[in-house]
Amino acid sequence: MRKNDEIILDIVDVTSEGSGVGRYEGMAVFVPHTAVGDTVCVKILKVQKSYAYGKAQKLISASNTRCNADCAVYEKCGGCVFRHINYEEEKRIKTEIVRNALLRIGGIDVPMGPIMFDNPDGYRNKAQYPINEEGRAGFFAARSHRIVPVDCCRLQPPVFSDIQKAFELFIKQYGISIYNEQTGKGLIRHLYIRSSAGGDVLVTVVINGEKLPHAEPFIEILKTILGDKLSGVCINVNRQKTNVILGDTCRTLYGKGYIVDTICGVKLRVSPLSFAQVNHDMAEKLYSAAIDAACVEGKTVIDLYCGTGAIGLIAAARAKSVIGVEIVPQAVEDAIKNAAENGIENARFICDDAAGAAARLRDEGVTADVVIVDPPRKGCDSELLSIIANNFSPERIVYVSCDPATLARDLKILSTLGYSVRTATPADLFPRTAHVETVALLEKN
Repeated sequence: MRKNDEIILDIVDVTSEGSGVGRYEGMAVFVPHTAVGDTVCVKILKVQKSYAYGKAQKLISASNTRCNADCAVYEKCGGCVFRHINYEEEKRIKTEIVRNALLRIGGIDVPMGPIMFDNPDGYRNKAQYPINEEGRAGFFAARSHRIVPVDCCRLQPPVFSDIQKAFELFIKQYGISIYNEQTGKGLIRHLYIRSSAGGDVLVTVVINGEKLPHAEPFIEILKTILGDKLSGVCINVNRQKTNVILGDTCRTLYGKGYIVDTICGVKLRVSPLSFAQVNHDMAEKLYSAAIDAACVEGKTVIDLYCGTGAIGLIAAARAKSVIGVEIVPQAVEDAIKNAAENGIENARFICDDAAGAAARLRDEGVTADVVIVDPPRKGCDSELLSIIANNFSPERIVYVSCDPATLARDLKILSTLGYSVRTATPADLFPRTAHVETVALLEKN
């Protein structure tokens, strides 16, 4: 098999990135936008020693799991990878991705709860639009920084598209320059929108500078679109030549520099730099499952990677005490304010990285009955896992993960430190994309 060959391929599996998998002359061939059960004509794009990448040229026979993709740009945009299959099949695939990662990487075979899910469309409460040189907003294509212009996205509420189009017209009308990643020049980098379950919206413009010119007309346009649902307008200053979207400094131009959302009865202040789940309804299911698994009644709970304090503050109603740990100062400020505004007095928050804060608490002699950990995609480092197991030595650990591979790796380490995995439950917070979350419960041996 060589590059540019065309072959007939039966799709028999799906990768964790969402590509279909077939076998040809003993080699695995990965083909995006195909489904298990498809037979396709594939053009080979790249050949390695034991596998190859291809592009579907023609669908010879279709899987019975296929459906109308209902998006003109889904094959170009780096977001949805499962929009061409029905949602039941997507849930099956994601459950198997978690199961296979635990078995293959962690050597862990535990009961799997049925995948938690909700509405697969219109669920996103956050959008970050890069802007191309023509002033069009869109999303990055998969594994690149090539911007695919998008008029609307089915994963987001329709009002996001209204704001996006108004922003494009604003840029064009006032001739505002666009940031160029190669030269580091130009002003506008991203349009960043967050919304609450109640419909309040915070609009942030990420700029390579200190000031947004003609900000007042833009604010007036947003008022026309959103009315009293416009919670605030901010700028975020990012002058670094980097692909990181947000800088460290935010300034409020209008209204409040945050929105207030309610998760499981707890009001949460969310600022531009604060982490918050992008799927409100599924976040409630995820956090409820994590707290139920933790059995926090009357316990001391340490919540690592706590963000704006959501899990810990929800748990506080049942726990003896909660200590939240987060590295982003603005998120910690929000968490402290969230505790005060909800009248929660048995929670405190530490601004530090998880390993550093764990060491501080260890030095204070703090022990934990329960540790809840919700790390970024890279998971936890071995030092932190050792501190959790050997110093805090909790009865239970609840691990909330957004990456099955790093979850499996970390659970394997914890199993060598005196803990056994009891259950793992997938949660689909990002329908139509390749991402899947998991809640895993570990108990001390």
